[in-house]
Amino acid sequence: MSGTLTRKGAATRQRIIEGAAAEIREHGVLATTLDDIRGRTGTSKSQLFHYFPEGKEQLLLAVARHEADQVLADQRPQLGDLTSWPAWSAWRDRVVDRYRRQKLDCPINYLVSELGRSTPGAQAVVVELLRTWQAEIAVGIRHMQSIGEVDPGMDTERAAAALLAGIQGGVVVLMSTGSIAHLEAALDAGIESLRASGRRHAPSDAA
Repeated sequence: MSGTLTRKGAATRQRIIEGAAAEIREHGVLATTLDDIRGRTGTSKSQLFHYFPEGKEQLLLAVARHEADQVLADQRPQLGDLTSWPAWSAWRDRVVDRYRRQKLDCPINYLVSELGRSTPGAQAVVVELLRTWQAEIAVGIRHMQSIGEVDPGMDTERAAAALLAGIQGGVVVLMSTGSIAHLEAALDAGIESLRASGRRHAPSDAA
């Protein structure tokens, strides 16, 4: 459908997706109806079903993809350029700043807690998001290994998974308490662990 849309049609479809995302953030998946979304976005029933002929499930999948894209877009370009310790620090600051400003209005919160439970398709979007996010962190770790800043024997996928899990845990605490401290601690500890591995490895290289 989206590949055949005019520019105006694509804008209308995106407006429906963004309006549905906002409605779900405010009221949750179960409480959000297509009528609520139509009212919020100023679209008719025929318009909504033109862009989402399969109804609410298809729209929820589109919202899930939108939210997943937003999670990664919020970390760009720093996430794709983890090539030095200052770059890692810049990514860390970007993540913390974004979540500090978003607080409860956080795409990943709704994606995992609401949309990810709604349909198998949305669950697959969550899995793909986490896979892509972990893979990009792992690319950064491998680069740091290649320039001698991280222990070359480190399991990059495991290290990336641990760092991502720390971020997720920090976000959960943020959602529960409003405190960003746990997210900051998780990122700082994860990055410091990478740096420390390189320092520990350096003497054996020189020996």
